[in-house]
Amino acid sequence: MSVDARDVLDDFASRPVEAAERLARDLSAADLNAHPGGHDNSIAWLLWHAGREIDAQVAPLTGEREVWSSQGFDKRFGLGELGDSVGYGHSPADARAVVVDDAALLLDYLRASTDALRAHIRSLGPDGLGEIIDEDWDPPVTRAARIVSIIDDAAQHVGQAAYAAGILRG
Repeated sequence: MSVDARDVLDDFASRPVEAAERLARDLSAADLNAHPGGHDNSIAWLLWHAGREIDAQVAPLTGEREVWSSQGFDKRFGLGELGDSVGYGHSPADARAVVVDDAALLLDYLRASTDALRAHIRSLGPDGLGEIIDEDWDPPVTRAARIVSIIDDAAQHVGQAAYAAGILRG
């Protein structure tokens, strides 16, 4: 039986959102914005960042605008310039300033970012995954390697959010 790598990546890309949906359904606003263990990254920050890192990396791959602005999430979140960042390099104060009381909004954004990623994966031709997209690395980065990196980062952050929620629940 032949397996298309694009189908595997499409399935893989859906997993962080599915995990976040299971996680977030039982979280209150206080849970979302708590800082278990005193860590600067709240559950809300982790879920927001998972969406932002997908979005900010997919847009250059597709040549489309980020869903953050094109679908109005920048306005819906109301985080101002801080929300336009991705979270890499946030100071402790920046991370703690990302306060989101609505789990559904976080999930909507993560879904929209993931939908853009999955649409991109499905749009690729048979040779699209092997295309070199970044020669600034050694070895150069293929489209497939970038996609795996995007999904892996999202999965790790959703896993961290689940761990933090577990701490809150005792």
